[in-house]
Amino acid sequence: MYRVFVNDKPIILTTQVSPERNFKNYLLSTVNIGKVVRELNSTSLKEIRLIGRTNEGLINKFLKTLPNVIAGGGKVINDKGEVLFIYRNDKWDLPKGKAEHKETIEETALREVEEETGVSGLSITKPIDITYHIFKRNGKHKIKITYWFEMKTSYKGSLSPQENEGITKVAWLNEEESIKALENSYANIKILV
Repeated sequence: MYRVFVNDKPIILTTQVSPERNFKNYLLSTVNIGKVVRELNSTSLKEIRLIGRTNEGLINKFLKTLPNVIAGGGKVINDKGEVLFIYRNDKWDLPKGKAEHKETIEETALREVEEETGVSGLSITKPIDITYHIFKRNGKHKIKITYWFEMKTSYKGSLSPQENEGITKVAWLNEEESIKALENSYANIKILV
């Protein structure tokens, strides 16, 4: 099963058909993705489930329905065990951004975290997860595929939000502060943290 978020509502990719309660089932092979996005944005449905025949290739078939944008990001932990958060579009988020030409996804994640926060001396400790969400740019829907990595740093310098990317704050948050920040965050970030 995979989750692809439209804002904070998921499109669930599955092979299981369940009786509809606060969600709708559609066949992945014949679905109109634009209609699904509109339905999630304009109704009280909690989710939409797209049903495929087999688990193999389920996500790949879905990813062919819209243009893809590849991104990398990081859950950065400092020597005190605090997590690095950014504040953008009135929500707490983790730093991430689009891959550039001929860049590995690990290079993308490290570069984007440093650009968006000013934090240097980053090293990847392990891959965490891949998240998917649908967004709209210039009137067209796209799927952002974000590869997430856990990172560490001993950086003690000042934090500098990348304002031209709409980031207004960068902060190291302890466990209690992270829990509070996640109350005003995105569903896919809650899964990661």
